[in-house]
Formats: sequence, structure tokens, C-alpha cells
Amino acid sequence: MVKHVLYLSYDGMTDPLGQSQVLPYIIGLTKAGYSFHLVSFEKPDRYNENRLTIEAICKENSIEWYPLKYTKRPPLLSTVWDVLKMRRISNQLHNKHGLSLIHCRSYISALIGLSFKRKKGIPFLFDMRGFWADERVDGGLWNLDNPLYRWVYNYFKRKELLFLNHSDFTISLTHSGKCEILKWKAVKGLNDRIKVIPCCADLNLFKPVSRDSQGFTLGYLGSLGTWYMLKEMLMLFQQITIKIPSAKFHFLTKDDPAIIYDECKKLGIDSQNISVEESDRKDIPYKTRNWTFSVFFILPCFSKLSSSPTKQGELMGLGIPIICNKGVGDVDAVVEKFDSGIAIDMDKEFDIEACLKKVYNEKDIVNGARDYFSLEQGVKNYLDIYEQII
Repeated sequence: MVKHVLYLSYDGMTDPLGQSQVLPYIIGLTKAGYSFHLVSFEKPDRYNENRLTIEAICKENSIEWYPLKYTKRPPLLSTVWDVLKMRRISNQLHNKHGLSLIHCRSYISALIGLSFKRKKGIPFLFDMRGFWADERVDGGLWNLDNPLYRWVYNYFKRKELLFLNHSDFTISLTHSGKCEILKWKAVKGLNDRIKVIPCCADLNLFKPVSRDSQGFTLGYLGSLGTWYMLKEMLMLFQQITIKIPSAKFHFLTKDDPAIIYDECKKLGIDSQNISVEESDRKDIPYKTRNWTFSVFFILPCFSKLSSSPTKQGELMGLGIPIICNKGVGDVDAVVEKFDSGIAIDMDKEFDIEACLKKVYNEKDIVNGARDYFSLEQGVKNYLDIYEQII
């Protein structure tokens, strides 16, 4: 008997996140005999650019993909409209196929999962991805001084408890997030229904490439959005250049380079040794081959207890030691366990010289990535949960 799974994602498959943190898992699970119906919300520019690539991947792996247009405006009402679209297509797919499971990625999708569980008895998996409502507040997207945003925040915090208590299983990205949830008195009987699966990496792609330059290069990978502390990372580079004047800072990002160069100007940093370029995912291993360290500083706040930066597993797979900050998910615990870099306490003075002197073992870092961030292990963990639920 075919087991039909509806996978609901408010993130787009034509976004980098969809290609690294959704499709690889689904591809692995289809090989175990599950039939996937993937609903995602696509931003028009990304969709036009990457549609054919995603269609080819889905066709090759027998995944039925239903891309819907992401609605951005007006705020809040646009999300309500998207939820209605998601509900409509979910009903259609259930009527046609008879769903065995709804896999809900984050909170918006879980609204549908909870509804279908209550009304139709279909099991649902709450793949929470983080404390979403708190992320909106911590990131400055929802101002709680505004009564409307305060109401929306409280609505989703009530729903969060319902998702946790009524889902058949919950996925947390971090042990820190899981421990926090299990402290909540309103959450009952969750201990046997919650599992930690971090953001895994495709280590067949993210593997070391031989250096062809021996100079010192600090690297940064990914977007520079809400959470990443650009000013503090540039200040770290400034400290490094005092010790190593020829040091370079190489950014691989699709964000506007002006954001970086403007911040350099404010800090009085000479940007001649700072370079910024875009990169397709498949080219990242080659473009990072000469990085001595990679850095990412993430704003430490409550919602980041549940954060697992995708780049951590990818950088470890490349054998590149990391300079990061404490207080973000399990990041510092992983760094310490696998001796894969240094985690800084942002409230204390940092001994840059000691960091630069330390020699890291590339092989040990790569083995740490295989141990903790392996995509194959991530797929196996999801498969175990699927088999428990169905």
C-alpha cells in the first residue's frame, strides 16, 4: 500500500533553504517507499530563476510538487490568504490520495496539520524549526507595542502549545530548544514524542578542496539578514589585521556588497582586503578552499536557543574551523565537542592571538561533521519517526 505524505512548507523550494533543508530529506525518504506531495510558497523572482531546476529534481525523484505564489502584502492579511490557499490544496490532495501523514515545516504549515488532525484524524509531524513567533519579535518584525502584532504573537504562542501537545511527533533543531520546551508546564507527555535533528549537510558536496594559497583568509558564508552581527564580524577582522596585516576577508553572499562596504566605512576599516561575491551552492567548496577560518556571529536571544545554522555543518564538512559566539542553539557545544573552532563569549575580552596560533586538524573537523550533521543520519532519523507515526 502506498503511503502518501503531504509536506507543507511556507519556505520556497527555489530558495536556497528549500534546496538544502527540504528536498534532500524528501529525496531520501522517497527511497524508503513514501510518496510525497510537496506544497511550497515561492517568491516570484526566485521561482522564475530556479523553477526548471526544482521541477527536474522533483521529476527525477518522483516528487509531486505544487508551488504556490508567496503573498507579501498587505502584512498579516497576506499570510491569512496564503493559509487559505494551503488549506484548499491540502483538502484536494487528501480527497484524491488519502493522506497517511502531514509533515508540517514550521508554524504556518502546522495550522493546517492541527486542523486536519482534529477534523480528519490524519497524523501530523510538527517540524518546528525554531521558536517562530519569538523570532519575529526578536528580529524586530513584530513590535509588541503595536496591539495588532501583540495579538498575533499571543495567538501563535497559544497555537505553539497546541502543536506541541497534539502533534504525533515534534522535531527540534537543537538540544537547547528541546530542554527549554520540556520546562514548560503547559506541555504534557512530550518527552517521548520529541527528537533533535539539526540542520544536516550534504557531505558528498561539502567536502575539503585543496588550498592553492597560503595567506590568511577569514570567510563568511550566506546571507547577512536579521540575525547576523556584521559590525562585530568586521571588528574581529580588524583585530586580525593588527596581527596579520595581509589578512583578507572573503564574503560569499547574495546580499548587496554595499551593505558590507558601508559598514567598513563607518568602522574606519580599509576595504581593499575585503572581497564580496555570489556563489551557487555547488561552487561553495571550491570558492572556500583558501579560507583559514570562517566566522559567524548570531544575535544571542531567546529565540536563538532553537537555532541550528545550516552553514555550521557545511563548513565543518569542508574542514574549515569556525569562529562563532556562544548562546546560539547547540553551536558552541558542537564546536567544543569536535574541536572545530572557537566559541566566543561576547561579553568578555577575546584573545585573538591564542585563536590564531591554534592548529586545527581538518580530518577531525570533517569526521565531526559526519558524526553530527550527516544528511544520511538525518534521513534515517526522519524515517524512524515516520514509521512510529504511521
